[in-house]
Amino acid sequence: MPIRSISITGKSKLSTNCFSCQNHVRLDVGREYLSKSADRCEIHFLQSLNAHIKIMDSEPRQQHFLEGKTIIVAGAGIAGSAFVIALRKLWNPKLKEPTIILYDRDSPDVTAQREGYTVSLAGYDTSGGLLALRKLDLLDEILDNAVAGLDDDGAFKIWGPAWNEFASFRHKPIDGLPSSSVRIARKDLRQVLHNNLRPSDAVQWNSRCVSARRLEDGRVCVQVAKGYNENEMVSEEIGDVLIAADGANSKLRTNLRPEDGLEFAGAILRGGISRFDGPPPTPINKDWGFMLSGTGASCFFSPVDKNSVVWGVGHLEADQVPRLDLNDEEMVQQVIGTGLQLGKELQEPFRTIVHHTDPKTVFAINAHDKKPFHHEEIDTIAVVFIGDSNHAVSPFAGFGANLALCDGLDLAQQLCNGQSVEDSVMAYDDLAVSRAFPILQRSRERLISGHRSGGMPRRTGERQTKLA
Repeated sequence: MPIRSISITGKSKLSTNCFSCQNHVRLDVGREYLSKSADRCEIHFLQSLNAHIKIMDSEPRQQHFLEGKTIIVAGAGIAGSAFVIALRKLWNPKLKEPTIILYDRDSPDVTAQREGYTVSLAGYDTSGGLLALRKLDLLDEILDNAVAGLDDDGAFKIWGPAWNEFASFRHKPIDGLPSSSVRIARKDLRQVLHNNLRPSDAVQWNSRCVSARRLEDGRVCVQVAKGYNENEMVSEEIGDVLIAADGANSKLRTNLRPEDGLEFAGAILRGGISRFDGPPPTPINKDWGFMLSGTGASCFFSPVDKNSVVWGVGHLEADQVPRLDLNDEEMVQQVIGTGLQLGKELQEPFRTIVHHTDPKTVFAINAHDKKPFHHEEIDTIAVVFIGDSNHAVSPFAGFGANLALCDGLDLAQQLCNGQSVEDSVMAYDDLAVSRAFPILQRSRERLISGHRSGGMPRRTGERQTKLA
């Protein structure tokens, strides 16, 4: 227990009888009466003067470099939202909290529209998102929204063109987690995160952080654009630290690291969400994974909910495709038609699934990724890139949401426990870069091997329990 001291203020002297034992007590202004050294009468008398005494710890007050500071977070996606939740959870309650300002470029409706597909959350190693979610006390809410992967219901698989199962991957969960892998709609994952933000940390929508610069006092000035076209208004917000969680096409990375852009991985993913009146065809009503044609194309399938699945045909291509305009019906149908043509070797229910595609959900994605980086200039400008803004992985990796959750948690933990922004970010980099780099490397290797013509395994029906 720390020593407690009591200071008398107001009069030069206090003199009276002790209310407890009636002994005469005389106290001097300016002197500190320590509870370990004061005699019993002094303590009795001081206790009777609660309204006129000041109680202090004799131990020096603990301080933190972010106490009372302002943190700006650009991007309310998975990484940015996880960071805010983690910082609030891990912050020392004895310290004054920092102010957090959370921006997102989209409106809530547009965000939900963009995120109709599902993501995989792993629980078989420390890089998985399920472990991070448990540390944030969000695991149960996430599992309540999972569409596959619980109670041995569904697994990641690789099929041949005739739906012959070549591999089924069932890892052992770590640390008592209930599953090694679950699928969840990205919008549901994000909604759970947003539901756990404090009202004071609520997302400021339609707000794009487009640039940042260091001020003379070391703080960060962020240019924020709100609204669009003729209604756009640009303001400057000042913060002590800027967390750039604005995605693979990060405006802040373009501004601060113009040479560090995305790399085209040499593949295109075309697909959409197919909706059915009843359950989707088996086996993709429960399982998810890749079907390999052996002719240079693959197709990824995953349940989205009880009546819909997402499909995506992957193909190696030298040239990127133009941005898809969902209002251009001809362009949308061309994407669906190309997917059917590339997957012509894939047997039913492939064509049935494609024919049930909701045109509003069609996508044509150029597979991009980029290597992770260390924040070597953190002492120059306090900007930290997390999630896809730092180390984007292509859709073929299937691990981006896991990295985002771990990044948000790890950065918050290092900042809460660190001695300075610089030291905390260096410690965070060691964790994040070593986690992301091998995942990126394996993703590129599998992208090539999975789309190699004639690359189908010779033995069908073989089961594997470990990744190659």
